[in-house]
Amino acid sequence: MGNKRYKVFISSVQSEFEQERTALVEFFQSDVLLKSFFEPFVFERHPADSVRPEIVFVSEVEKSDIYIVLLGINYGHEGDNGISATEKEYDTAKRKGIVRWVYILNTTAERHPKENKLIQKVSDDVSWKFFTTVDELKKEVFHTCFEFLKLKGKIENSDFDNSLHPYAVTGDINKQLLNDFILLARQKRNFAEKPDAPVENVLKRLNLLRDNKIVNSALLCFSDNPQQYFPTATVKCTYFHGYVVQKPIPDYKEYGGTIFEMAEHAVDFILSKISLSTGTRDRGNLVATEYEIPRAVVAEAVINALAHRDYQSKGSVQVSVFKNRIEIENPGHLPEEISLEDLKLPHASYPANPLLANCLFLAGAIERYGTGTLEIIAQTVSKGLPEPTFSSYKTFKVILPRKVLDAKAEVDIAQNGTNNMRDIYGINSEQIRNKFGINVLRTLELIMEKPEMTAMDMATKLNLNSRTVENYLAKLKESGYLERQGSKKDGRWIIIKKED
Repeated sequence: MGNKRYKVFISSVQSEFEQERTALVEFFQSDVLLKSFFEPFVFERHPADSVRPEIVFVSEVEKSDIYIVLLGINYGHEGDNGISATEKEYDTAKRKGIVRWVYILNTTAERHPKENKLIQKVSDDVSWKFFTTVDELKKEVFHTCFEFLKLKGKIENSDFDNSLHPYAVTGDINKQLLNDFILLARQKRNFAEKPDAPVENVLKRLNLLRDNKIVNSALLCFSDNPQQYFPTATVKCTYFHGYVVQKPIPDYKEYGGTIFEMAEHAVDFILSKISLSTGTRDRGNLVATEYEIPRAVVAEAVINALAHRDYQSKGSVQVSVFKNRIEIENPGHLPEEISLEDLKLPHASYPANPLLANCLFLAGAIERYGTGTLEIIAQTVSKGLPEPTFSSYKTFKVILPRKVLDAKAEVDIAQNGTNNMRDIYGINSEQIRNKFGINVLRTLELIMEKPEMTAMDMATKLNLNSRTVENYLAKLKESGYLERQGSKKDGRWIIIKKED
């Protein structure tokens, strides 16, 4: 039997992306790898018949394995209910649980208001990629296809997790660390190996040894100094007094060690920065204590970041503790089978590093079946806190809300959104509104909530075009309210604190 060919439905406003649609079809049909596994479909190559186009669209989407959508400036022809064919196709793919790959044109041109809303709608569901040229689009599509085929087991998976390390040997494994793991795994999961078992036997049991050579995950779990082999395999933890990234930074730590040690240190860092309430001795001599965010939630979020991150990335796991939230960010992304909204529902588990995840599972740190995000949500909400949020663009981020301890700030936020800028960093929001207008103030508020937000992201939120927002940002920079840190693509905005 031949390989299964996945049917790919390519969706967009046809007139806007005529060149891109043709190029993608030809790419799928000519590339040696892609043509073996994928079969593209675009409406313009469908034989003419008497069936209404919108019926053909929906029918072909339903028969597809993968749905690709290109989003740009135009919304497209609106049907009787005011919804474009592209949006109908997207809704069909979503309803049917079809894998969705989204590519957004990176442009400063003004988008149709409904296109902005569609981009926001899609962004809330799935991760996406920017493109500017046809070549960039083809590159992004090929990368996504390649990762998809690896995940499906159609091509050899040579990911970091199970790759053999070029020079490390079994002698680099710390026997005491391995033995401690065996004792814990036997207690938690009835692990078969016994204490003091030969290192080679244990590593083979864990699939961490091939041809008498160890794989990378063995070093992350059981070597004395994993950072000797993987310098960026660390957790960077930062504490900020306020609501935004700003200097001076009260506390910063970077933790290394094994994956178990990194998790323990990062969790302890977070817990040391949030409030801890103490109960009474009414029911016994031991006093009950309770963190404002359950420890299990913090641990789950940290361990998930370490288990699912991309260890080939030059980035590290980042933990940021703010007055009103905790952000845990890792250089990784959701697998194509899972959308952001799936994280709020029972879902299968697709670990980026399955061998590493298996060790964490055996140690009792995680479960196999995608329950982590559900537990994070359930336990957070049970404490009366807002539901955590997730994002997946370039990196994967979990945001855990905190209770705002400052009563005045809490009232300000409840009544005025982020209109408490004077208390946070000495900025008079009313003054900005009067001088520049409400949209400039709203732009600054968006940056306060998410410093890495791009001009395009802000434009989508504000229902404006990117060029207008860039003019707002220029005004704020010229007036000394903002500065840019890092590149236009990967940097972040810094709000400058005004001294009294």
